[in-house]
Amino acid sequence: MTETLHWYAETSGGVRQGDAPVHSGCGAVHLSADLPAGTLKAVRAELPWTMEADERLFMNGYQTWTYSPELSRNGKLRGTDHIPGFLLKKYAFDRYGDYHFVPYGHHNGQSHGFSYCYFRKGGQFQLVASLDETPGYTILRYDSGKALLTLERDCAGVEHPGGSFPLLDLFFAEDGEAEVFDGWFQAMGIKPRTEKKLAGYSSWYNRYQDITEDTIREDLTGCRSLLCLGDLFQIDDGWEPKVGDWLETDAQKFPHGLKGMVEEIHASGFQAGLWLAPFVCEKDSALFRQHPDWLLKVDGKPWCCGSNWSSFYALDIDNPAVLDYLRRVFDRVLNDWGFDLVKLDFLYGAAPFGNARESRAARMRRAMELLRSWCGQKAILGCGVPVMPAFGLVDYCRVSCDVGLDWDDVWYMRLFHRERVSTKQALNNTVFRRQLNGRAYGSDPDVFFLREENCKLTAEQKRTLATVNALLGNVFLTSDMPSHYTDAQRDEYRRLRRLFEHAKQVEVETENGVITIRYSLDEKRQELRCSAIYRE
Repeated sequence: MTETLHWYAETSGGVRQGDAPVHSGCGAVHLSADLPAGTLKAVRAELPWTMEADERLFMNGYQTWTYSPELSRNGKLRGTDHIPGFLLKKYAFDRYGDYHFVPYGHHNGQSHGFSYCYFRKGGQFQLVASLDETPGYTILRYDSGKALLTLERDCAGVEHPGGSFPLLDLFFAEDGEAEVFDGWFQAMGIKPRTEKKLAGYSSWYNRYQDITEDTIREDLTGCRSLLCLGDLFQIDDGWEPKVGDWLETDAQKFPHGLKGMVEEIHASGFQAGLWLAPFVCEKDSALFRQHPDWLLKVDGKPWCCGSNWSSFYALDIDNPAVLDYLRRVFDRVLNDWGFDLVKLDFLYGAAPFGNARESRAARMRRAMELLRSWCGQKAILGCGVPVMPAFGLVDYCRVSCDVGLDWDDVWYMRLFHRERVSTKQALNNTVFRRQLNGRAYGSDPDVFFLREENCKLTAEQKRTLATVNALLGNVFLTSDMPSHYTDAQRDEYRRLRRLFEHAKQVEVETENGVITIRYSLDEKRQELRCSAIYRE
């Protein structure tokens, strides 16, 4: 059925509007218009769209950590308006997601997302997706009460010289799951990813920042008896003096530096990975004290990106000195120390705002292209990054928030924002962003656990987490200490590893709050049923 899309565009020089016919399976739609010169103020379009009572709606969240569930017709997403002002200021909850620049709906049936959404009835998908974010993120809004889909270009503040402007570049498809997502990526010109699946170990979710040469060496020894040649051994946060000070190691924790440690990792037959957060620095860092001119400023004040560590701040990627510093950091980490992969975190800090020359999305894409150029052929695992600007530029990418050592964190943390630590929410995102795996990049669903110590997950929860990760991700990392594994835990790891490497024909069904994953192993059809992963 064909509907009329009504569009509206405004610059400081004037207003233009018009209509275009579209339907749910029409493919690529490129809307452009001659706009008067001036500062862009608004670009939006409205499309009548009825959602049936038994349909589900998925709205892709702003960045990889953003909780992104399927919703019912009356579902909604909560912002940060409910958080008391003093808590919002103290912990900067509004800085992790889109809260500082996107208003949230307050009524049932109102939701929004970035870059793509779909409406699903059984196995039939209606996909609405962006083909080009450079002029600005495509923000999709749905209001079931009005039966209206609104599409906005996030471009306010950018100067337009006058003439043609790409209002929206959209892709509409209606078919089965594989067909609509394959069609979208083909329309973007992004070929299927060929990176091999990546299994291994991360130091974060057991030791956190409490790592030293001795603890890393202990875990490396344990991994030799469990992992396979070519697997990843990744050193996470805690090796650096402070976040932002990347050219040296913490002298007390790693007095001999990391080059020798990389040699030990390589001698064990593993790839060596290292965690960095390149576009931010914490308040207690030497970089923050010594280079205040390197910080991104808004209204003359450094922009705080969150409350982690001593609170952390965005670097200004328009400053040549910042780019020179980061170029030196990656040269040292990859070429001098010899790491094979970098896990790059808190990447959204590169582009909390646009400017008169480029949109927020264009700035984020430029930051990702810089990372790709600095890393060359070395592998990148992206994390904490807006989803679409990373398409085709990183080898692997987180699709979820961080897992926790329990199911869903303490009650008061569940009251705050959509980017919090939660095993339940991580599983949700792994399921509902599964279509990105192998198309945009190799999906990283975060780690799994088999251990009993320092973990509050039940046996069933651990098994669900590990199995979903094995079936729906291309990264399969544990954060346990393999030296502590029992024989039974080693057997379970081998079973899961085999599932990760050999499961085929993986299909997902999500109905009535129950997720069923069907797959083939040894030419036998099997299934996993998970309940209570998502609830509105």
